[in-house]
Amino acid sequence: MSKFLKVFVRDERGVSAMEYAILAGIIVVALTAIGATFTTGVSGIFTNLFAKVTAAAG
Repeated sequence: MSKFLKVFVRDERGVSAMEYAILAGIIVVALTAIGATFTTGVSGIFTNLFAKVTAAAG
């Protein structure tokens, strides 16, 4: 049993997958924060754009 535990502890095959999962999680958190920050600004831009197009169309 101790031999199995030593082999299991030294096995690094799953480490890279865990690193990619952590990196993907960090990217998702960053994109969510950026999206939450710019939501009102983008919404305002489209509101102004639609108002100008509607006014121009007449």
